[in-house]
Amino acid sequence: MSITTEFLRRPLTTGAVAASSRRLAHAMTEGIGLERARTVAELGPGTGVFTDAILARLAPGARLVAIELNPVLAARLSAARRDTRLTVVQGSAAELAAAVGEPVDAVVSGLPWTVMPQDRRGHILDAVAEVLTPGGRFTTFAYLHAAWTPPARHLTAELACRFDRLERSRTVWANLPPAFVHRATRRP
Repeated sequence: MSITTEFLRRPLTTGAVAASSRRLAHAMTEGIGLERARTVAELGPGTGVFTDAILARLAPGARLVAIELNPVLAARLSAARRDTRLTVVQGSAAELAAAVGEPVDAVVSGLPWTVMPQDRRGHILDAVAEVLTPGGRFTTFAYLHAAWTPPARHLTAELACRFDRLERSRTVWANLPPAFVHRATRRP
């Protein structure tokens, strides 16, 4: 079962036609303090490319809660990863606080923001801002070719409203399609 198959089955909940590259995973996880994090949440882990990058940076005693809406992808991720730091929750990212049960130091998101209704997107972003510890970091990515579209511009504006600092990475050309990372920080 591939991400492409799941995209064809559920295009509105699986927003990618191909798995993210390791280079994008590196860009998503660098510089957000994962090495010092106690608890991290991942939204929309899909096939686990970002999950693996997060786990590679996490300390032995840290915890990663990965929330996946797609039941097939959630089951596959849970079965394929034998890391005791990882908990896979099949459910909605909007229920982030309940799924994690404690404040988190970082949230890494692979959610398909631009195909999501604006009210759902806002609800999930509110949930992210609510669970982040002071100084906590949030990362998500956007495809370069869609950066000019209204949904992508709305996402950037919504991030700017909810977080104290917002940065955009260089383009990750080694991804299909090329992408960039939004890095947002909650006020310390």
